[in-house]
Amino acid sequence: MDCTARCPKADEAVKPESVMPMNGSQALVRMLSEAGVDTVFGLCGDTSLPFYEAIARLRPSFNHILTRDERSAGFMADAYARFSGKVGVCEGPSGGGALYILPGLAEANQSSVPVVCITSDIDIAQRERGTLTELDQDALFRPVTAWTRTPSGGRDLPWVVREAFRRAVSGRLGATHIGLPLNIQEADVAERDVYMDPGLGRYPAYRPFPAPDSIRRAAECLVESRHPVIVAGAGVLRAGAWTELTALAEMLGCPVATSISGKGAIAETHPYSLGVIGSNGGLGFRHDFIHEADLIFFIGCHAGSVTTLKWTLPEDGTKKMIQLDVDGNRIGVNYRVDIGIVGDAKPGIAALADAVADRLAGGSAGKTDPGRIAEKKCAFMASVEAFISDAVPIRPERFVLELENALPEESLVIADPGTPTPYLSAYYRLPKAGRRFVAPRAHGALGYALPAVVGACYAAPEKKVVGVMGDGSFAISAGELETLSRRNLPVLLIVMTNACFGWVKAGQKAMGTPFFGVDFSMIDHAAVARAFGIEGIRVEDPAALQPALEKGMASGKPMLLDVVVQPLEEANAPVSKWIA
Repeated sequence: MDCTARCPKADEAVKPESVMPMNGSQALVRMLSEAGVDTVFGLCGDTSLPFYEAIARLRPSFNHILTRDERSAGFMADAYARFSGKVGVCEGPSGGGALYILPGLAEANQSSVPVVCITSDIDIAQRERGTLTELDQDALFRPVTAWTRTPSGGRDLPWVVREAFRRAVSGRLGATHIGLPLNIQEADVAERDVYMDPGLGRYPAYRPFPAPDSIRRAAECLVESRHPVIVAGAGVLRAGAWTELTALAEMLGCPVATSISGKGAIAETHPYSLGVIGSNGGLGFRHDFIHEADLIFFIGCHAGSVTTLKWTLPEDGTKKMIQLDVDGNRIGVNYRVDIGIVGDAKPGIAALADAVADRLAGGSAGKTDPGRIAEKKCAFMASVEAFISDAVPIRPERFVLELENALPEESLVIADPGTPTPYLSAYYRLPKAGRRFVAPRAHGALGYALPAVVGACYAAPEKKVVGVMGDGSFAISAGELETLSRRNLPVLLIVMTNACFGWVKAGQKAMGTPFFGVDFSMIDHAAVARAFGIEGIRVEDPAALQPALEKGMASGKPMLLDVVVQPLEEANAPVSKWIA
Protein backbone atom coordinates (compact mmCIF):
# COMPACT_ATOMS: atom_id res chain seq x y z
CA MET A 1 0.00 0.00 0.00
CA ASP A 2 1.29 3.43 -0.93
CA CYS A 3 0.59 5.55 2.12
CA THR A 4 2.64 8.59 1.08
CA ALA A 5 -0.56 10.24 -0.17
CA ARG A 6 -2.12 9.95 3.28
CA CYS A 7 0.82 10.39 5.61
CA PRO A 8 2.58 13.77 5.97
CA LYS A 9 6.34 14.03 5.64
CA ALA A 10 8.30 14.54 8.83
CA ASP A 11 8.68 18.28 8.22
CA GLU A 12 4.92 18.59 7.54
CA ALA A 13 3.73 17.02 10.78
CA VAL A 14 0.14 17.87 11.68
CA LYS A 15 0.00 20.56 14.35
CA PRO A 16 -2.04 19.90 17.49
CA GLU A 17 -5.53 21.32 17.13
CA SER A 18 -4.96 23.80 19.94
CA VAL A 19 -2.29 25.60 17.95
CA MET A 20 -3.81 25.33 14.48
CA PRO A 21 -3.58 28.80 12.96
CA MET A 22 -6.31 31.04 11.70
CA ASN A 23 -5.63 34.37 10.09
CA GLY A 24 -5.75 37.69 11.92
CA SER A 25 -9.11 38.77 10.51
CA GLN A 26 -10.72 35.50 11.51
CA ALA A 27 -9.22 35.79 14.99
CA LEU A 28 -10.58 39.31 15.36
CA VAL A 29 -14.08 38.29 14.28
CA ARG A 30 -14.10 35.41 16.77
CA MET A 31 -12.86 37.64 19.60
CA LEU A 32 -15.52 40.26 18.93
CA SER A 33 -18.15 37.52 19.17
CA GLU A 34 -16.66 36.14 22.40
CA ALA A 35 -16.70 39.65 23.90
CA GLY A 36 -20.47 39.69 23.43
CA VAL A 37 -20.43 42.29 20.65
CA ASP A 38 -23.75 42.16 18.81
CA THR A 39 -23.42 45.19 16.50
CA VAL A 40 -20.52 46.68 14.52
CA PHE A 41 -20.94 49.93 12.59
CA GLY A 42 -18.66 50.60 9.65
CA LEU A 43 -17.79 51.37 6.07
CA CYS A 44 -15.80 49.23 3.65
CA GLY A 45 -12.49 49.97 1.93
CA ASP A 46 -9.69 48.21 0.01
CA THR A 47 -7.56 47.61 3.11
CA SER A 48 -10.54 46.05 4.90
CA LEU A 49 -11.15 43.25 2.36
CA PRO A 50 -9.73 40.38 4.48
CA PHE A 51 -11.73 41.54 7.52
CA TYR A 52 -14.94 41.72 5.50
CA GLU A 53 -14.23 38.30 4.00
CA ALA A 54 -13.87 36.85 7.49
CA ILE A 55 -17.21 38.34 8.57
CA ALA A 56 -18.92 36.99 5.44
CA ARG A 57 -17.43 33.49 5.81
CA LEU A 58 -17.69 33.03 9.57
CA ARG A 59 -21.17 34.52 9.90
CA PRO A 60 -20.55 35.68 13.49
CA SER A 61 -23.18 36.47 16.09
CA PHE A 62 -22.89 40.23 15.54
CA ASN A 63 -24.64 42.38 12.95
CA HIS A 64 -22.55 44.55 10.67
CA ILE A 65 -24.32 47.83 9.90
CA LEU A 66 -23.06 49.44 6.71
CA THR A 67 -22.93 53.22 7.14
CA ARG A 68 -22.56 55.93 4.50
CA ASP A 69 -19.82 57.84 6.31
CA GLU A 70 -17.11 56.72 8.75
CA ARG A 71 -17.92 59.70 10.96
CA SER A 72 -21.45 58.34 11.25
CA ALA A 73 -20.05 54.93 12.26
CA GLY A 74 -18.25 56.58 15.18
CA PHE A 75 -21.36 58.48 16.30
CA MET A 76 -23.50 55.33 15.99
CA ALA A 77 -21.07 53.36 18.17
CA ASP A 78 -21.04 56.19 20.72
CA ALA A 79 -24.84 56.30 21.02
CA TYR A 80 -25.07 52.51 21.03
CA ALA A 81 -22.67 52.35 23.99
CA ARG A 82 -24.49 55.04 25.95
CA PHE A 83 -27.89 53.38 25.67
CA SER A 84 -26.90 49.69 25.78
CA GLY A 85 -24.41 49.50 28.63
CA LYS A 86 -22.11 47.63 26.24
CA VAL A 87 -18.99 48.59 24.29
CA GLY A 88 -19.72 50.34 21.01
CA VAL A 89 -17.66 49.04 18.09
CA CYS A 90 -16.98 50.87 14.84
CA GLU A 91 -14.64 50.18 11.95
CA GLY A 92 -13.32 51.88 8.84
CA PRO A 93 -10.61 51.70 6.18
CA SER A 94 -7.24 53.41 5.97
CA GLY A 95 -6.50 56.93 4.77
CA GLY A 96 -9.63 59.06 4.46
CA GLY A 97 -11.67 56.52 6.41
CA ALA A 98 -9.35 56.79 9.41
CA LEU A 99 -9.51 60.58 9.19
CA TYR A 100 -13.29 60.71 8.95
CA ILE A 101 -13.91 58.42 11.93
CA LEU A 102 -11.97 60.65 14.37
CA PRO A 103 -14.84 62.96 15.52
CA GLY A 104 -16.86 60.09 16.97
CA LEU A 105 -13.88 58.84 18.96
CA ALA A 106 -13.01 62.30 20.25
CA GLU A 107 -16.59 62.77 21.48
CA ALA A 108 -16.77 59.31 23.06
CA ASN A 109 -13.38 59.51 24.75
CA GLN A 110 -13.86 62.92 26.34
CA SER A 111 -17.39 61.90 27.38
CA SER A 112 -16.05 58.67 28.96
CA VAL A 113 -18.04 56.44 26.60
CA PRO A 114 -16.50 53.00 25.91
CA VAL A 115 -15.96 52.63 22.15
CA VAL A 116 -13.50 50.36 20.37
CA CYS A 117 -12.55 51.53 16.87
CA ILE A 118 -10.84 49.31 14.32
CA THR A 119 -9.25 50.82 11.21
CA SER A 120 -7.56 48.70 8.58
CA ASP A 121 -4.24 49.84 7.17
CA ILE A 122 -1.64 49.20 4.51
CA ASP A 123 0.90 46.38 4.87
CA ILE A 124 3.55 47.34 7.44
CA ALA A 125 6.28 46.48 4.93
CA GLN A 126 4.94 49.13 2.54
CA ARG A 127 5.28 52.05 4.95
CA GLU A 128 7.39 55.08 4.02
CA ARG A 129 7.29 54.17 0.32
CA GLY A 130 4.56 56.51 -0.84
CA THR A 131 1.86 53.87 -0.55
CA LEU A 132 -1.69 55.05 -1.17
CA THR A 133 -3.59 55.95 2.07
CA GLU A 134 -0.45 55.73 4.24
CA LEU A 135 -0.84 57.41 7.65
CA ASP A 136 0.78 56.99 11.04
CA GLN A 137 -2.47 55.78 12.59
CA ASP A 138 -1.18 55.45 16.15
CA ALA A 139 0.01 59.08 16.06
CA LEU A 140 -3.30 60.13 14.50
CA PHE A 141 -5.53 58.46 17.08
CA ARG A 142 -3.43 59.04 20.20
CA PRO A 143 -4.81 62.54 21.03
CA VAL A 144 -8.47 61.44 20.78
CA THR A 145 -8.39 58.03 22.46
CA ALA A 146 -7.48 56.54 25.81
CA TRP A 147 -5.25 53.97 24.10
CA THR A 148 -4.20 53.03 20.55
CA ARG A 149 -2.05 50.20 19.25
CA THR A 150 -1.12 48.54 15.97
CA PRO A 151 -0.10 44.88 16.43
CA SER A 152 3.44 44.09 15.32
CA GLY A 153 2.54 40.58 14.20
CA GLY A 154 -0.15 37.90 14.26
CA ARG A 155 0.96 36.68 17.68
CA ASP A 156 0.49 40.19 19.09
CA LEU A 157 -3.05 40.67 17.73
CA PRO A 158 -5.12 38.81 20.39
CA TRP A 159 -3.46 40.71 23.24
CA VAL A 160 -4.05 44.03 21.49
CA VAL A 161 -7.77 43.24 21.05
CA ARG A 162 -8.17 42.22 24.70
CA GLU A 163 -6.30 45.29 25.90
CA ALA A 164 -8.38 47.64 23.75
CA PHE A 165 -11.56 46.33 25.36
CA ARG A 166 -10.08 46.27 28.86
CA ARG A 167 -8.97 49.89 28.66
CA ALA A 168 -12.31 51.01 27.24
CA VAL A 169 -14.31 49.59 30.17
CA SER A 170 -11.92 50.13 33.10
CA GLY A 171 -11.46 53.12 35.40
CA ARG A 172 -12.29 56.29 33.53
CA LEU A 173 -14.07 54.80 30.51
CA GLY A 174 -13.17 55.93 27.02
CA ALA A 175 -12.47 55.18 23.37
CA THR A 176 -9.66 52.93 22.19
CA HIS A 177 -8.26 52.18 18.74
CA ILE A 178 -6.82 49.12 17.00
CA GLY A 179 -4.81 49.52 13.81
CA LEU A 180 -5.18 46.52 11.53
CA PRO A 181 -2.60 46.38 8.70
CA LEU A 182 -3.23 44.06 5.76
CA ASN A 183 -0.35 41.75 6.66
CA ILE A 184 -1.70 41.39 10.23
CA GLN A 185 -5.15 40.55 8.87
CA GLU A 186 -3.56 37.74 6.83
CA ALA A 187 -0.99 36.58 9.42
CA ASP A 188 -1.28 33.27 11.24
CA VAL A 189 -2.71 33.44 14.77
CA ALA A 190 -2.63 30.40 17.06
CA GLU A 191 -6.10 29.31 18.09
CA ARG A 192 -5.03 28.88 21.71
CA ASP A 193 -4.33 32.64 21.87
CA VAL A 194 -7.76 33.60 20.59
CA TYR A 195 -10.00 34.15 23.61
CA MET A 196 -11.87 36.99 25.32
CA ASP A 197 -13.23 37.69 28.76
CA PRO A 198 -16.94 38.25 28.03
CA GLY A 199 -17.06 40.64 30.98
CA LEU A 200 -15.04 43.14 28.95
CA GLY A 201 -17.93 43.69 26.57
CA ARG A 202 -19.98 45.59 29.16
CA TYR A 203 -19.24 48.53 31.44
CA PRO A 204 -18.15 49.26 34.01
CA ALA A 205 -16.16 46.02 34.04
CA TYR A 206 -14.84 46.80 37.50
CA ARG A 207 -16.41 48.88 40.27
CA PRO A 208 -13.81 50.38 42.61
CA PHE A 209 -15.16 50.83 46.13
CA PRO A 210 -14.38 54.06 48.00
CA ALA A 211 -12.24 54.22 51.12
CA PRO A 212 -14.38 53.88 54.30
CA ASP A 213 -12.80 56.96 55.88
CA SER A 214 -13.81 59.22 52.99
CA ILE A 215 -17.37 57.88 53.18
CA ARG A 216 -17.51 58.48 56.93
CA ARG A 217 -16.30 62.09 56.66
CA ALA A 218 -18.62 62.85 53.72
CA ALA A 219 -21.63 61.45 55.58
CA GLU A 220 -20.85 63.65 58.59
CA CYS A 221 -20.58 66.75 56.40
CA LEU A 222 -23.85 66.02 54.60
CA VAL A 223 -25.76 65.46 57.83
CA GLU A 224 -24.30 68.56 59.46
CA SER A 225 -24.90 70.86 56.47
CA ARG A 226 -28.03 73.02 56.42
CA HIS A 227 -28.59 73.41 52.67
CA PRO A 228 -26.70 70.80 50.64
CA VAL A 229 -27.22 70.42 46.87
CA ILE A 230 -26.15 67.44 44.78
CA VAL A 231 -24.87 68.06 41.24
CA ALA A 232 -24.98 64.79 39.30
CA GLY A 233 -23.08 64.16 36.08
CA ALA A 234 -22.88 61.40 33.50
CA GLY A 235 -20.89 59.24 35.93
CA VAL A 236 -24.16 58.45 37.71
CA LEU A 237 -25.66 57.20 34.43
CA ARG A 238 -22.59 55.20 33.40
CA ALA A 239 -22.66 53.45 36.77
CA GLY A 240 -26.44 52.88 36.67
CA ALA A 241 -26.66 54.60 40.06
CA TRP A 242 -29.91 56.59 39.68
CA THR A 243 -31.80 54.45 42.23
CA GLU A 244 -29.09 54.97 44.83
CA LEU A 245 -28.93 58.70 44.08
CA THR A 246 -32.70 59.13 44.47
CA ALA A 247 -32.64 57.27 47.79
CA LEU A 248 -29.82 59.48 49.11
CA ALA A 249 -31.61 62.68 48.03
CA GLU A 250 -34.83 61.58 49.73
CA MET A 251 -32.98 60.65 52.90
CA LEU A 252 -31.26 64.03 53.09
CA GLY A 253 -34.18 66.04 51.75
CA CYS A 254 -31.63 67.41 49.28
CA PRO A 255 -32.20 69.04 45.85
CA VAL A 256 -30.48 67.37 42.88
CA ALA A 257 -29.29 69.34 39.86
CA THR A 258 -27.61 67.74 36.86
CA SER A 259 -25.24 68.60 34.07
CA ILE A 260 -26.61 68.21 30.53
CA SER A 261 -24.77 64.88 30.27
CA GLY A 262 -26.17 63.84 33.65
CA LYS A 263 -29.78 64.52 32.63
CA GLY A 264 -31.71 61.47 33.82
CA ALA A 265 -29.64 60.86 36.97
CA ILE A 266 -32.94 61.49 38.75
CA ALA A 267 -36.43 61.63 37.29
CA GLU A 268 -37.05 65.28 36.44
CA THR A 269 -40.59 64.99 37.78
CA HIS A 270 -39.24 64.01 41.22
CA PRO A 271 -39.95 66.56 43.99
CA TYR A 272 -36.23 67.00 44.69
CA SER A 273 -35.17 67.37 41.05
CA LEU A 274 -34.02 70.84 39.99
CA GLY A 275 -33.13 69.91 36.41
CA VAL A 276 -30.14 70.91 34.27
CA ILE A 277 -27.98 73.79 35.46
CA GLY A 278 -25.33 75.84 33.71
CA SER A 279 -24.94 78.10 30.72
CA ASN A 280 -26.79 75.90 28.21
CA GLY A 281 -30.34 75.23 29.40
CA GLY A 282 -29.86 76.18 33.04
CA LEU A 283 -32.65 78.29 34.53
CA GLY A 284 -32.35 81.07 37.08
CA PHE A 285 -34.49 79.46 39.80
CA ARG A 286 -32.30 76.34 39.67
CA HIS A 287 -29.17 78.40 40.04
CA ASP A 288 -30.67 80.11 43.09
CA PHE A 289 -30.48 76.80 44.97
CA ILE A 290 -26.78 76.48 44.10
CA HIS A 291 -26.03 80.01 45.30
CA GLU A 292 -27.96 79.44 48.55
CA ALA A 293 -26.35 76.08 49.35
CA ASP A 294 -23.71 75.69 52.04
CA LEU A 295 -22.41 72.43 50.57
CA ILE A 296 -22.13 71.20 46.96
CA PHE A 297 -21.71 67.48 46.31
CA PHE A 298 -20.47 66.71 42.76
CA ILE A 299 -21.09 63.08 41.79
CA GLY A 300 -19.59 61.77 38.56
CA CYS A 301 -19.41 65.35 37.29
CA HIS A 302 -16.29 67.07 36.02
CA ALA A 303 -17.56 70.51 37.09
CA GLY A 304 -16.69 71.86 33.68
CA SER A 305 -17.25 75.32 32.23
CA VAL A 306 -20.81 74.80 30.94
CA THR A 307 -22.25 73.24 34.11
CA THR A 308 -20.67 75.85 36.40
CA LEU A 309 -21.01 79.00 34.26
CA LYS A 310 -17.22 79.04 33.95
CA TRP A 311 -16.74 78.19 37.61
CA THR A 312 -19.00 80.88 39.00
CA LEU A 313 -21.82 78.45 39.89
CA PRO A 314 -20.71 78.29 42.64
CA GLU A 315 -17.69 80.52 43.03
CA ASP A 316 -14.70 78.66 44.39
CA GLY A 317 -14.04 78.94 48.12
CA THR A 318 -17.55 80.05 49.07
CA LYS A 319 -18.94 76.65 50.07
CA LYS A 320 -17.89 73.23 51.26
CA MET A 321 -17.27 70.81 48.42
CA ILE A 322 -17.45 67.03 48.20
CA GLN A 323 -16.59 65.24 44.97
CA LEU A 324 -17.07 61.57 44.12
CA ASP A 325 -15.47 60.29 40.91
CA VAL A 326 -14.17 56.99 39.59
CA ASP A 327 -11.01 58.78 38.45
CA GLY A 328 -8.99 60.28 41.27
CA ASN A 329 -7.22 62.54 38.78
CA ARG A 330 -10.50 64.41 38.23
CA ILE A 331 -11.05 65.31 41.87
CA GLY A 332 -10.21 68.87 42.82
CA VAL A 333 -9.25 69.95 39.30
CA ASN A 334 -11.70 72.86 39.08
CA TYR A 335 -12.63 73.49 42.73
CA ARG A 336 -11.01 73.28 46.13
CA VAL A 337 -12.52 70.04 47.44
CA ASP A 338 -12.91 69.40 51.17
CA ILE A 339 -13.54 65.67 50.76
CA GLY A 340 -12.63 63.62 47.70
CA ILE A 341 -14.12 60.15 47.25
CA VAL A 342 -12.56 57.87 44.64
CA GLY A 343 -14.90 55.12 43.53
CA ASP A 344 -17.65 54.00 41.20
CA ALA A 345 -20.83 56.00 41.71
CA LYS A 346 -23.08 53.00 42.40
CA PRO A 347 -21.24 51.45 45.39
CA GLY A 348 -20.04 54.91 46.41
CA ILE A 349 -23.52 56.42 46.76
CA ALA A 350 -24.86 53.22 48.34
CA ALA A 351 -22.14 53.24 51.00
CA LEU A 352 -22.74 56.92 51.64
CA ALA A 353 -26.50 56.38 51.98
CA ASP A 354 -25.86 53.64 54.57
CA ALA A 355 -23.55 55.93 56.54
CA VAL A 356 -26.06 58.80 56.41
CA ALA A 357 -28.89 56.46 57.47
CA ASP A 358 -26.87 55.38 60.51
CA ARG A 359 -26.43 58.99 61.56
CA LEU A 360 -30.10 59.80 61.02
CA ALA A 361 -31.22 56.64 62.84
CA GLY A 362 -33.33 55.63 59.85
CA GLY A 363 -35.11 58.98 59.56
CA SER A 364 -34.91 61.79 57.02
CA ALA A 365 -32.98 65.02 57.41
CA GLY A 366 -35.59 67.07 55.51
CA LYS A 367 -33.09 69.83 54.75
CA THR A 368 -35.10 71.35 51.88
CA ASP A 369 -38.87 71.61 51.59
CA PRO A 370 -39.82 70.09 48.21
CA GLY A 371 -42.77 72.48 48.18
CA ARG A 372 -40.31 75.35 47.80
CA ILE A 373 -38.79 73.69 44.72
CA ALA A 374 -42.26 73.18 43.22
CA GLU A 375 -43.22 76.79 43.96
CA LYS A 376 -40.14 78.14 42.20
CA LYS A 377 -40.70 75.83 39.22
CA CYS A 378 -44.30 76.96 38.85
CA ALA A 379 -43.37 80.63 39.09
CA PHE A 380 -40.74 80.27 36.41
CA MET A 381 -42.93 78.27 34.04
CA ALA A 382 -45.65 80.90 34.42
CA SER A 383 -43.14 83.45 33.10
CA VAL A 384 -42.52 81.23 30.06
CA GLU A 385 -46.19 80.67 29.22
CA ALA A 386 -46.25 83.70 26.96
CA PHE A 387 -43.84 81.92 24.63
CA ILE A 388 -45.97 78.74 24.48
CA SER A 389 -48.30 80.31 21.96
CA ASP A 390 -49.90 79.88 18.55
CA ALA A 391 -47.36 82.23 16.98
CA VAL A 392 -45.82 81.48 13.62
CA PRO A 393 -43.02 80.48 13.11
CA ILE A 394 -43.51 77.86 15.81
CA ARG A 395 -41.93 78.84 19.12
CA PRO A 396 -39.32 76.34 20.37
CA GLU A 397 -41.01 76.36 23.79
CA ARG A 398 -44.27 75.24 22.15
CA PHE A 399 -42.42 72.51 20.29
CA VAL A 400 -40.87 71.10 23.49
CA LEU A 401 -44.23 71.11 25.28
CA GLU A 402 -45.89 69.20 22.44
CA LEU A 403 -42.97 66.78 22.24
CA GLU A 404 -43.08 66.02 25.97
CA ASN A 405 -46.83 65.37 25.79
CA ALA A 406 -46.42 63.00 22.83
CA LEU A 407 -43.43 60.93 23.98
CA PRO A 408 -43.95 57.57 25.73
CA GLU A 409 -42.16 57.31 29.09
CA GLU A 410 -39.60 54.84 27.77
CA SER A 411 -38.57 56.97 24.77
CA LEU A 412 -34.93 57.76 24.03
CA VAL A 413 -34.19 61.31 22.89
CA ILE A 414 -31.02 62.44 21.13
CA ALA A 415 -30.39 66.16 20.63
CA ASP A 416 -27.85 67.74 18.33
CA PRO A 417 -25.91 70.79 19.53
CA GLY A 418 -27.31 74.14 18.48
CA THR A 419 -31.01 74.95 18.63
CA PRO A 420 -32.31 71.70 20.24
CA THR A 421 -29.94 71.48 23.21
CA PRO A 422 -30.81 74.55 25.34
CA TYR A 423 -34.56 74.05 24.90
CA LEU A 424 -34.58 70.31 25.61
CA SER A 425 -32.14 70.75 28.51
CA ALA A 426 -34.25 73.49 30.05
CA TYR A 427 -37.84 72.44 29.43
CA TYR A 428 -38.07 68.76 28.46
CA ARG A 429 -38.67 66.77 31.65
CA LEU A 430 -37.58 63.14 31.77
CA PRO A 431 -40.39 61.28 33.56
CA LYS A 432 -38.15 58.40 34.64
CA ALA A 433 -34.54 58.17 35.78
CA GLY A 434 -31.95 56.47 33.62
CA ARG A 435 -30.11 57.01 30.36
CA ARG A 436 -32.93 58.38 28.19
CA PHE A 437 -31.37 61.55 26.80
CA VAL A 438 -28.07 62.21 25.02
CA ALA A 439 -26.50 65.37 23.62
CA PRO A 440 -22.84 65.39 22.51
CA ARG A 441 -21.38 67.85 24.97
CA ALA A 442 -17.64 67.14 24.79
CA HIS A 443 -17.06 68.81 21.44
CA GLY A 444 -20.55 69.76 20.31
CA ALA A 445 -20.09 68.37 16.80
CA LEU A 446 -23.01 69.05 14.49
CA GLY A 447 -24.39 66.07 12.61
CA TYR A 448 -24.47 63.73 15.63
CA ALA A 449 -28.18 63.03 16.13
CA LEU A 450 -29.12 61.58 12.73
CA PRO A 451 -26.55 58.75 12.80
CA ALA A 452 -26.84 58.39 16.58
CA VAL A 453 -30.49 57.30 16.30
CA VAL A 454 -29.24 54.25 14.39
CA GLY A 455 -26.93 53.29 17.26
CA ALA A 456 -29.69 53.90 19.80
CA CYS A 457 -32.16 51.80 17.83
CA TYR A 458 -29.82 48.79 17.89
CA ALA A 459 -29.04 49.38 21.56
CA ALA A 460 -32.70 49.43 22.61
CA PRO A 461 -34.92 48.13 19.77
CA GLU A 462 -37.93 47.93 22.06
CA LYS A 463 -37.95 51.70 22.70
CA LYS A 464 -39.02 54.62 20.54
CA VAL A 465 -35.97 56.59 19.45
CA VAL A 466 -36.29 60.28 18.60
CA GLY A 467 -33.55 62.43 17.10
CA VAL A 468 -33.92 66.22 17.27
CA MET A 469 -31.61 68.36 15.14
CA GLY A 470 -31.26 71.75 13.56
CA ASP A 471 -31.23 72.08 9.79
CA GLY A 472 -27.49 72.80 9.84
CA SER A 473 -26.88 69.45 11.55
CA PHE A 474 -29.27 67.62 9.23
CA ALA A 475 -27.37 68.65 6.11
CA ILE A 476 -24.10 67.33 7.52
CA SER A 477 -25.39 63.77 8.03
CA ALA A 478 -28.31 63.51 5.58
CA GLY A 479 -26.71 60.58 3.75
CA GLU A 480 -27.60 58.32 6.68
CA LEU A 481 -31.26 58.63 5.68
CA GLU A 482 -30.40 55.84 3.25
CA THR A 483 -29.18 53.68 6.16
CA LEU A 484 -32.44 54.30 8.04
CA SER A 485 -34.46 53.49 4.94
CA ARG A 486 -32.46 50.37 4.02
CA ARG A 487 -32.71 49.03 7.58
CA ASN A 488 -36.32 50.25 7.99
CA LEU A 489 -35.62 51.47 11.52
CA PRO A 490 -38.74 52.87 13.27
CA VAL A 491 -37.13 56.10 14.46
CA LEU A 492 -38.56 59.62 14.44
CA LEU A 493 -36.36 62.42 13.13
CA ILE A 494 -37.33 66.02 13.89
CA VAL A 495 -35.60 68.89 12.11
CA MET A 496 -35.98 72.29 13.77
CA THR A 497 -35.75 74.39 10.62
CA ASN A 498 -34.72 78.05 10.71
CA ALA A 499 -32.39 78.31 7.67
CA CYS A 500 -29.27 79.33 9.58
CA PHE A 501 -26.57 78.19 11.95
CA GLY A 502 -28.70 79.56 14.74
CA TRP A 503 -26.32 79.21 17.67
CA VAL A 504 -23.60 81.26 16.02
CA LYS A 505 -26.09 83.78 14.64
CA ALA A 506 -27.54 84.33 18.12
CA GLY A 507 -23.99 84.72 19.44
CA GLN A 508 -23.28 87.38 16.83
CA LYS A 509 -26.40 89.26 17.88
CA ALA A 510 -25.42 89.06 21.56
CA MET A 511 -22.00 90.51 20.70
CA GLY A 512 -23.53 93.27 18.61
CA THR A 513 -21.63 92.20 15.50
CA PRO A 514 -23.05 91.92 11.95
CA PHE A 515 -24.53 88.61 10.83
CA PHE A 516 -21.92 86.95 8.65
CA GLY A 517 -21.47 83.40 7.32
CA VAL A 518 -24.47 81.96 9.17
CA ASP A 519 -27.43 81.99 6.77
CA PHE A 520 -28.28 79.36 4.16
CA SER A 521 -31.22 78.39 1.95
CA MET A 522 -34.54 77.17 3.31
CA ILE A 523 -34.79 73.47 2.44
CA ASP A 524 -37.86 71.23 2.38
CA HIS A 525 -36.41 68.47 4.54
CA ALA A 526 -39.60 66.43 4.33
CA ALA A 527 -39.12 66.25 0.55
CA VAL A 528 -35.50 65.18 1.05
CA ALA A 529 -36.67 62.37 3.34
CA ARG A 530 -39.21 61.21 0.77
CA ALA A 531 -36.44 61.02 -1.84
CA PHE A 532 -34.80 58.41 0.41
CA GLY A 533 -38.05 56.45 0.76
CA ILE A 534 -38.90 57.86 4.20
CA GLU A 535 -42.20 59.49 5.01
CA GLY A 536 -41.72 63.21 5.58
CA ILE A 537 -44.15 65.81 6.93
CA ARG A 538 -43.54 69.55 6.97
CA VAL A 539 -45.07 71.35 9.95
CA GLU A 540 -45.51 75.12 9.91
CA ASP A 541 -48.77 75.53 11.86
CA PRO A 542 -48.53 75.01 15.67
CA ALA A 543 -51.92 73.28 15.58
CA ALA A 544 -50.44 70.61 13.30
CA LEU A 545 -47.64 69.72 15.73
CA GLN A 546 -49.57 67.34 17.97
CA PRO A 547 -51.10 65.15 15.23
CA ALA A 548 -47.77 65.02 13.38
CA LEU A 549 -45.92 63.94 16.53
CA GLU A 550 -48.57 61.35 17.35
CA LYS A 551 -48.28 59.91 13.85
CA GLY A 552 -44.51 59.76 14.16
CA MET A 553 -44.70 58.00 17.53
CA ALA A 554 -47.15 55.41 16.21
CA SER A 555 -45.26 54.67 13.00
CA GLY A 556 -43.38 51.40 12.70
CA LYS A 557 -41.16 52.88 10.01
CA PRO A 558 -38.69 55.77 9.88
CA MET A 559 -40.34 59.17 9.66
CA LEU A 560 -39.13 62.77 9.50
CA LEU A 561 -40.93 65.90 10.71
CA ASP A 562 -39.67 69.18 9.29
CA VAL A 563 -40.75 71.73 11.92
CA VAL A 564 -40.26 75.38 10.94
CA VAL A 565 -39.34 77.23 14.14
CA GLN A 566 -38.54 80.74 15.26
CA PRO A 567 -34.90 81.66 14.46
CA LEU A 568 -32.70 81.33 17.51
CA GLU A 569 -31.45 84.92 17.39
CA GLU A 570 -35.06 86.12 17.70
CA ALA A 571 -36.02 83.66 20.45
CA ASN A 572 -35.81 83.76 24.22
CA ALA A 573 -33.35 80.88 24.39
CA PRO A 574 -32.26 79.71 27.86
CA VAL A 575 -28.58 80.44 27.27
CA SER A 576 -26.95 82.51 30.01
CA LYS A 577 -24.60 84.63 27.88
CA TRP A 578 -27.44 85.72 25.59
CA ILE A 579 -29.77 86.52 28.47
CA ALA A 580 -27.05 88.56 30.14
